[in-house]
Amino acid sequence: MTAVSSTVPSRRGEWARRLRGGASAAWFPYLLVAPLVLILWGYVVQPMLATFAESVSDDGTANYTQFLTSSGVARTSLITSLVISAASVLLCGVVGVAMAFLLKRFSFAGRRLIEAFILVPAALPPLIGAISFQLLYSEIGILPRGLQQLLGTAQPVLAFDGIAGVLVVHTFTMYPFFYLAASAALAGFDPSIEEAAYNLGAGRIRVWRTVLLPMLTPALVSASLLVFMTSLASYTAPLLFGVDQTMTMQIYINRTNGDLPMASTYAAVLGLVSIAFLLLMRWYEGRRSYLSQSKGVSAQRREIANPIGRWLAPVASVLAALVLLAPVATIALVAFSADGSWTTEVIPSAYTMDNFVTIFSEPRAFEPILNSLKMSVLATAGCVVVGVLIAYAVRRLKFVGRSLLDVGVMIAWALPGTVVAINLISAFSTGNGFSFGQALIGTFWILPLAYFVRFLPLVFRASSASLALIDPSLEEAARNLGASWWRAFLSITVRLMLPGVIVGALLAFVHGVGEFVASVLIYTSSTTPISVAINNRMYSFEIGTAAAYGMLQVVLIFVVMWFSGRLEGGGRAASRGAEQWTN
Repeated sequence: MTAVSSTVPSRRGEWARRLRGGASAAWFPYLLVAPLVLILWGYVVQPMLATFAESVSDDGTANYTQFLTSSGVARTSLITSLVISAASVLLCGVVGVAMAFLLKRFSFAGRRLIEAFILVPAALPPLIGAISFQLLYSEIGILPRGLQQLLGTAQPVLAFDGIAGVLVVHTFTMYPFFYLAASAALAGFDPSIEEAAYNLGAGRIRVWRTVLLPMLTPALVSASLLVFMTSLASYTAPLLFGVDQTMTMQIYINRTNGDLPMASTYAAVLGLVSIAFLLLMRWYEGRRSYLSQSKGVSAQRREIANPIGRWLAPVASVLAALVLLAPVATIALVAFSADGSWTTEVIPSAYTMDNFVTIFSEPRAFEPILNSLKMSVLATAGCVVVGVLIAYAVRRLKFVGRSLLDVGVMIAWALPGTVVAINLISAFSTGNGFSFGQALIGTFWILPLAYFVRFLPLVFRASSASLALIDPSLEEAARNLGASWWRAFLSITVRLMLPGVIVGALLAFVHGVGEFVASVLIYTSSTTPISVAINNRMYSFEIGTAAAYGMLQVVLIFVVMWFSGRLEGGGRAASRGAEQWTN
C-alpha cells in the first residue's frame, strides 16, 4: 500500500510538470489545435461538402452544365455578378484613391469637413445603405422626384435603377476600402523618391506609373480584394434595385422556390469563384516586393495654387459633406414619417413619433431587436474564444499543418453570406455529430452559428495583428518565473492583445446586428432579426417603421464605435500593467 500511495503522487507531480511546460512540450500545439480544427471542419469545410453533395443529389452534374450554356440564367447570373464586381472595384478605386490623394496631398479650406464625414458610409449596415439610396436616388427617391417637380417633366429625372443603381450603392458604401488603404500607403510614402524621379527628368505620368503605383500596389490589391469579394457577395443592392440575374439573387430565388439542389449549385459555384479570386489576389500581392529602401520623411500637404480652385474648394467641400450625410439624413427623416403617408410626394407629408413608440411598446415589434442582440452576443463570444486561440496557434506555435489552419479561417471569410446560409442548410437540416444529433434548421441556434462562421475572421485578423506586435519573450519570462502556460497566456498575452481583440469583437458584434444576407435564408418567425424585420416592413409599405429600425441600427453602431475607442484606451493601460507584471 505504501509503495502504491507513493507512486500516485509521483505520477501526479510528473503530469503537473508536463502541464507547466505548456507550449514547450511537443504535444502541446496539437492538444490546443485539435478542437480548433474540429470547429473549422464541422462548421466551415463540412457544410461546404454537404452543399456540393446536395447540388449533385438529383441529376448529378446536370445543374453545373447550365453554367456552360450560352443562353442559360445560370451563366448570365455568373457573368453579371463578375461584371458588377469588377466595375465596383474600378469605380471605388477611382473615387477612393482620388479622395486619398486630395485629402493627404493638398491643404484647402473645407478639408477637415470632408475628413470628418468621409467614413460615414462605412458605418451604414448594408441593408440600410441600400435602402437609403433607394429612397434618395431610385424612381421613388427624393432627388429624382424633386428634379421632376422642379423641371416639370413627366418622369423622375436622374433616377438610378438596375445595374446602375447597384453600382452607385457599391461605389458609395465601398470606396472607404480604397480610401483607407491608399491613405495609409501615402502617409508612409517617402516624398524624396518622387522628387528624385522628377529631378531625373521623369514626367508626371511616368512618376505615377513607375514610382507611385508600385508603392501603392499592396494597398490597391488589398482594397480590390475587399471590394470585389463584398460586391460578389452583395444581395441587398440587387434585391432593391431589381437585378434578379446575379448569383446571390438566384440562390435566394431557388431556395424560396424549394429547389435546394439548384440553390446549392449556385452556392458552390459562387463559393469556388470567391475562394479562387482570393487565392489569386494573395498570389499577386506576394509576387513582387514593394519595400522602399529610403528613409525620408512623410510628404507635406501643398496649398492649392489656382485662385479658382481655392474659391471652389470650400463650396465643393460643403457639397461633398452633404452628399456623405444624405443617406443617414434620409433614414432619419423617413424614420419620423407616418406609415403610408409617403406616396407620390417629394418628401413625406406627415410626421410622427409613433414608429419608435410602436417598436419599444409592442412586444412583437421589439422582439427583432432582442433577437439580434442575443444572437450577436452569442456569436461574438464564440468568435473571441476561437479567434484568439487560432491567432495564437498560427502566430506562436509550430506544428504540422499550421498554414491549413490559416486557410480554414480564410475560407470562412471568403464565403458570401448566401453561401454560408446554404452550406448550413445542407449540413444541419438533419442531426449530425456537430449539432449533437439535433437538426438546427428552424431553431434559434442556426443564426448565431451563421454569424459565428461569417465574422470569426474579423476577430482572428484583429487578434493576429495585435499578437504580431507582442514580444514572445514576455510570455516566456512569465513561464520562467513559474507561471503555468494558461496563466501566462491570460495575464500577459491576452492582456496585451486586448485592444485588437476588442476591436475585432466589436466589429463582429456590429456586423451581426446588421447581418441580413444569411439571415433572410434561415430565419423563422420567432427568430426574426432586426434586418429581416426592416425588409419585411419595407415590403408591407411600412416605410416609416422600417426606417425607424434602421435608425436604431445606425445609432447602435455609432455608440459601439465610440465605446470601442474608450475600451482601447483601457486596453493600452492593461498592456502597460502586463508589462510591469513581468518586470
